[in-house]
Amino acid sequence: MPPKPKTSGDKNLKSKSPAEFFLDNKGIAGFENAGKSLYTTLREFIENSLDSAESIGVLPDVDIAVEEVTLDEYETKIGLKTHVRKDNALYADFETDKERAKRVKDEARKVAADAKAVDALAKAKEKGGKGSKGGGLNRNAGVDGSKAKLGAKSFFRITVKDNGKGMQHDDIPNMLGKVLSGTKYGVRQTRGKFGLGSKMALIWSKQTTGLPIEILSAQPKQKFCSRYVLDIDIERNEPNVHSVDKTPNDEEWHGAELSVIIEGNWTAYRNKVLSYLRQLAIVTPYAQFHFKYVSAGSVNRGNVDAMFRRRTLVMPSPPTTTKHHPSAANEDQLLIKTLLSQTREKTLLGFLNKEFTSIGKDHASRLVKELGKGFDPTMSPKDVSETQATRIQQLLSYARFTDPSGDCLSPAGEYNLRLGIMKELAPDWIASFVGGALACGGHPLIVEACVSLGGKDVKAGHNVFRFANRIPLLFEAGSDVVTRCVQRLNWSSYKIDKNNDKIGIFVSIVSTKIPFKGTSKEYIGDDNVEIAEAVDRAIRACATQLKGKIVRAQAAKERRARKKVLSRYIPDCARAIAAMLTQSALAEEPPSKRAKLFGDPAGGGNGGKLWRVDPVWEKELLGKVKSGTVTLATLTRKLEEHVEKIDSEQALEYSMANKEGLCETTHLMPIGSHHKFSTVVRHQTCAFQLLASAATGPHALKGV
Repeated sequence: MPPKPKTSGDKNLKSKSPAEFFLDNKGIAGFENAGKSLYTTLREFIENSLDSAESIGVLPDVDIAVEEVTLDEYETKIGLKTHVRKDNALYADFETDKERAKRVKDEARKVAADAKAVDALAKAKEKGGKGSKGGGLNRNAGVDGSKAKLGAKSFFRITVKDNGKGMQHDDIPNMLGKVLSGTKYGVRQTRGKFGLGSKMALIWSKQTTGLPIEILSAQPKQKFCSRYVLDIDIERNEPNVHSVDKTPNDEEWHGAELSVIIEGNWTAYRNKVLSYLRQLAIVTPYAQFHFKYVSAGSVNRGNVDAMFRRRTLVMPSPPTTTKHHPSAANEDQLLIKTLLSQTREKTLLGFLNKEFTSIGKDHASRLVKELGKGFDPTMSPKDVSETQATRIQQLLSYARFTDPSGDCLSPAGEYNLRLGIMKELAPDWIASFVGGALACGGHPLIVEACVSLGGKDVKAGHNVFRFANRIPLLFEAGSDVVTRCVQRLNWSSYKIDKNNDKIGIFVSIVSTKIPFKGTSKEYIGDDNVEIAEAVDRAIRACATQLKGKIVRAQAAKERRARKKVLSRYIPDCARAIAAMLTQSALAEEPPSKRAKLFGDPAGGGNGGKLWRVDPVWEKELLGKVKSGTVTLATLTRKLEEHVEKIDSEQALEYSMANKEGLCETTHLMPIGSHHKFSTVVRHQTCAFQLLASAATGPHALKGV
């Protein structure tokens, strides 16, 4: 390190490297404790693997392993042998005679209290009562009351392997050992939050274990594998390479494998890790994750081996780098000055037209005229003064512009979201909606939503799943805009019981810059009006679709109940009619001649209430009864057909009265130029095409 020049300033004035800053403030990157650090390390590794595979158009296959490392194994790795204590009194877990006596006394008191509680509970049961409140056993009484070993830590080896594009051999040290260096900067949708990636995990490993990270990487068609062992020089923010090697790549493998040993807490964050993987499988159903946890003990109790299989072969199109939206000038006062100094355009007109989205040539000309005196369309951006740059920034802040197109973004898509939800939750009903692109803080943003009812492993009430740039958000859900919108919505107006129905709400927000709140970047604030309205609109659209499905289901249920009631009387009615027809067929005269017709002045015993009967039809019917053509079975069948017909007619009338029951929303997967299709399959009623990957790929459909 070069010597620092001598100055006459304050001797206490110091500066920190980026690595030192994040070491001192690791909480803002998700490394505030051992458990959260294990979760964040896994998350960073997995998201890097997804980005790597998607960048070359390969369906991601990610293998994740968490292995518990024993203290002996850890001490062996750092070069220490198990230490034999010479002076036990020096250690915090040492127990004096006085402390031991106090502990034994406390244990005896707890045992006596438990015995008393057991007796009281037994007496209460004999009397038929439930026992006194709070009279349960002390379940900690049997636990050794001695002081827990202070400073006891748990260590884990985390290994993540993918089939992505890998890393260039010479770039590996800087990509993993230098903070704030990476390939994801720019106006582009990325999964990362801080641009730290795996580097923060390396800093945590350096602080808690002192052990380096091991990297194995190979790029497509590369004949060798790069193997590095390195850590980070915190003070200088530079990689410290322990060893480097190139090994033959005989299997033509490509991807990256990262392995690091860190301090962690698996017990506290086990459910969070598994929940993260499950939600990640929902939003990326085209990826496959194999997760394995191995405990250090000889017994396999507590081990986990979970496979989240892919459901589709269709990946969303990758995000692309875009230009700033003009409204970004209102959020960033330095944006115009920065772009003016970096632009390659020769004229002010070209600068406005090329450096921003939503500004055409005609619009740029109007803006230049609006700038007023001192501005000319042909003037060089380099000649724009600081005052003039402020004027441009002011105009762009207040001018009206169309929303960005959103083509640069890569949302999960209705197709993938629905597939992921059906694969992981298997709901009874599901509805989806994708809103149009909008400008939020000068960045394009798209909101996608799905609402499901029913499903496995879903509790009654609201189950909110939040995603930002296709990564799950598991913390601080109560403050998030999605949770607030769900709580404000009147679910009963959509015929959904918010307390008893199993409601799954899935909202995915993608943008070139997610407007997170707080240092943890785990939630999006409800104070952002544009996002709150877009989320509310998306959830309402899904709820409206479900309302239509619920209405149709209720109508079908009523039809079934009505049909069941009517069908119950068919046998009795058929027997009565059959008996009447049989007697009429055996009589000397048909019923029409034996009864008084309607309107007969004489009235008769029936009061003149009978209908007129066609004698020809009556004679034909009685003839069929005599010949056995019309029987009890015939009447029963005719009555069943009549009930079915009446039921269908009433269903149609109900649908006409309730417009929501007339339509059924059908999802069609959007296609683009990057999709390749097989030959057309024709039928008498339709023609369709399969994706080439579905027809001839590794998972081809049989019979195509």
